[in-house]
Amino acid sequence: MKEVVELLNKHKLEETIVKQQDMPEHALVESLMYKRHQEAIKTILKGLHSADIAYILESLPVDQRLSLWEFVESALDGQILLDVSDAVRETLISCMDNNELLTATGQLDTDEIADLAPDLPEEVMEELLQNLNDQNRQRLQSVLAYDADSVAAHMDFGMVTIRADTSLGVVLRYLRQRGELPEHTDKLFVVDEYNVLQGVLSLKRLVTNNAEQSVASVMARDIVFFRVNDDVEEAARAFERYDLLSAPVVDEQNHLQGRLGIDVIVDIIRKKSDEERLSEAGLRDDEDLFSSVWKSARNRWLWLAINLITAFVSTRVIELFDDVIVKIVALASLMPIIAGIGGNTGNQTSILIVRSLALGIINSTNTTRLIIKEVVIGLLNGIVWGGVLGLMAYLLYHSPGLGMVMAGATLLNLLVAAIMGLSIPLIRHRMGLDPAIGTSVLLTAMTDGMGFFIFLGLAKLFLDTPH
Repeated sequence: MKEVVELLNKHKLEETIVKQQDMPEHALVESLMYKRHQEAIKTILKGLHSADIAYILESLPVDQRLSLWEFVESALDGQILLDVSDAVRETLISCMDNNELLTATGQLDTDEIADLAPDLPEEVMEELLQNLNDQNRQRLQSVLAYDADSVAAHMDFGMVTIRADTSLGVVLRYLRQRGELPEHTDKLFVVDEYNVLQGVLSLKRLVTNNAEQSVASVMARDIVFFRVNDDVEEAARAFERYDLLSAPVVDEQNHLQGRLGIDVIVDIIRKKSDEERLSEAGLRDDEDLFSSVWKSARNRWLWLAINLITAFVSTRVIELFDDVIVKIVALASLMPIIAGIGGNTGNQTSILIVRSLALGIINSTNTTRLIIKEVVIGLLNGIVWGGVLGLMAYLLYHSPGLGMVMAGATLLNLLVAAIMGLSIPLIRHRMGLDPAIGTSVLLTAMTDGMGFFIFLGLAKLFLDTPH
């Protein structure tokens, strides 16, 4: 990557210098420079995998990204568009004309075209459909008809099907004649004459059993499969649970429609993980790191505004007790401790809940038990750490009352933090919203505001005179 960046910078610098010089045959010199740098960059790119080129493109500012994109071989354009993030793909497609897009996507498989379809201009998609044969056109249209979060939207059609009454020797000869197998093929799908899934034959069983045996005698009938309308995140969890490399996808009548591969599942898991990390901070998952300042700023406004409002609420809480703070100055230095430990406890609980919701662990049968457990943990932590903080406050300020207030406020705020850490993601999930989005922002606001209110309220009740 470093070599590519250096070449791009050198090319830009020399181009700027040439443009500033008053010389004959200016255009010829500029053209020769361009070709020299183009060949150097192409030589580097030629030895790279499409995923590596995609990584470099994502790591470059927009102007350098578009410059490098011009040097990429057109044969790799389609695969690179699949490998880059959604935001980067948008910038690359915006600088390509329809003919370039048709050339790039025309080299892709049907399921890969479906992945790019939401980002392609309508006229490009129409022409692509016209250029496909009847079978692939029907496949593409059927995939696009499903919800983006369904298994069908992510399945591919690269699979090998066989019949149950065939011998293993015949299957082996068929595979040799066929030559290359679809990527991540670990099993063959057994179907009947109506394309109804009967079972699967693993390659391991195929090569370790007698060639005279029939497929029916060695195939697995109790198999993991998915239906076209299943949620793809549920499928990803099943892949993890059963250590799958591939799995068949069927319709409601058990007709084989396609398969899910581990490569797709890994992409889904990674994307979901990235989304959750960004969502916890109230950020959108489709932001390009090198997008314009204006676009990036707008992306962060909503939750910054919410954070600002909640911060003002917290200041109003403090103002309600300004007479107490004036009398007991120690309260001002102790307040951040109460808010900080509450926020940390709440975040621990919320992260655990968000993760459990993502894995599908939490359901209606165990929610009550989980709530009780987390409240008890909050109570236990409150007693232990409230006692520690109360003792520290007493030793620092020699006030038994202040120590008791500190201990009580810590206990109550940790209970509040545990309840909020549970409630916010669970309520958002129940409402059909992403439980990760903005949870940390809302949680911090609640633990800060309640922490100040509890601490200063207890101080006003029990320490309303200077000590």
